[in-house]
Amino acid sequence: MVNYGVQKYHYYQLQSGSPVWMPEVGLGIGYERENYAGVTREWLYWYDETGKRYPTPNERIEQESLRAVRSEQRVEELTRRLRALGVDPDSL
Repeated sequence: MVNYGVQKYHYYQLQSGSPVWMPEVGLGIGYERENYAGVTREWLYWYDETGKRYPTPNERIEQESLRAVRSEQRVEELTRRLRALGVDPDSL
């Protein structure tokens, strides 16, 4: 599949993994072949100035959930360490 876009009235061919930078809006646009919502195909994505793809809303939710789980695990580990040292973390 060949994907085309327009930039300053010129056509250009999108390359997978190579976003096109649009300075007017401060974003890049590109595509990758991914599975999203059970559908595998080429999807358009936004990119920052370094070429890093912005996550989809579902990816953001997954990232935040994982961060919350890791934070809770860290709290539990520190609580265990304090108790092992004879400190009651609930009294701090």
